[in-house]
Amino acid sequence: MSSILRQAASVARQASRARSFATSAVTRKDLVQDLYVREIKAYKPAPTAQDAHVGSVKKFSLPPAPKTPALPADLASELSAYDAAEPTTADAPKATSEAATETGTTGADAYLAFLEQDLPKPVHHH
Repeated sequence: MSSILRQAASVARQASRARSFATSAVTRKDLVQDLYVREIKAYKPAPTAQDAHVGSVKKFSLPPAPKTPALPADLASELSAYDAAEPTTADAPKATSEAATETGTTGADAYLAFLEQDLPKPVHHH
């Protein structure tokens, strides 16, 4: 009985070797891929017209050249009027700071003064 098993095993090995080296592979066509490739090859884009850009592109024109500033005719009189004018905005901060110093130190000033104070020295008892 073992000889029959050996013969069956050898036949099975030969059959499997013959099947593994078979060259007659069944080719299956992919219909979707063939259709896609055929449509890609047949596609021809429509030619664009020469004046297709007319509606979407503006003509370029250089901006006008800037004008040079002109000096006033009576520059000396304007400068003397400027020198004679009293600055009004510079007096307002002085007035508010003077009012704050007359009433004492306020919130932020008091806090800054507190931070600038020296720390008390520790007393050592022996």
